[in-house]
Amino acid sequence: MDFIFKECYTTDDLLHIMRLLRAPGGCPWDREQTHGSIRSNMLEEAHEAIEAIDADDMPALCEELGDVLMQVVFHACMEEEAGGFTYADVVDGLCHKLIVRHPHVFGETAVSGTGEVLVNWDRIKRAAKGDKPESDLLAAVPRSLPALMRAAKVQGRAKRAGFDWPDIAGPLAALDEETREFKEALRSGETAAIEDEFGDVLFSAVNVSRFIDVDAELALTRATDKFIGRFRTVEQLAAARGIDMATAGIETLDELWALAKKE
Repeated sequence: MDFIFKECYTTDDLLHIMRLLRAPGGCPWDREQTHGSIRSNMLEEAHEAIEAIDADDMPALCEELGDVLMQVVFHACMEEEAGGFTYADVVDGLCHKLIVRHPHVFGETAVSGTGEVLVNWDRIKRAAKGDKPESDLLAAVPRSLPALMRAAKVQGRAKRAGFDWPDIAGPLAALDEETREFKEALRSGETAAIEDEFGDVLFSAVNVSRFIDVDAELALTRATDKFIGRFRTVEQLAAARGIDMATAGIETLDELWALAKKE
């Protein structure tokens, strides 16, 4: 298969390349893939794009967005081969959605600010999906999302349905209550109860995060990064003192940890 090398390629070129890869005589690996087999790739590429955003690395973001787009094109080409939707259908549907959900830009609707934009977006989205129970809207939040993010989105949708605490006192009290129940489960030794109550603690902690305007997913990521940094310092302190961390014991390591926190 011949393909002309160019200084600058377009979306049409990308589609052509993907079709060549999937065609007889193309790439064996690409030809074998299905929607299910590359499912995790979409998540991985999206996370790598987020890493580039967090690092404020624009060249990397440009590359990673290309990888995300490749996943979109890959799935669209597979579906096109099966006689389903095409990449053009994906773009057409997206353009229609953006126009319909921005009546303040493409219509006569007036808005006072971001809050009203979001209210309109949610109202139009609900109307497009039909008259469904609020529980269906909660269940529609993808289970494949990171668990903390999914919890926050579910709680946010419940809030829009009027199901929320009036202030932070409610979620704080709920967190205390769930922590107490988790401790009781620990004392019982029942594995299922321990897992259940621990999940409730995490869910309640996410509820608190909404009221203090903190992204629970991001907060936990930063806490994990902080732990890694301090652990690295503990390693360095232990090496400088000739301490074997594997045999030193928790008291010695706690002392090093305290020093790491000070540094």
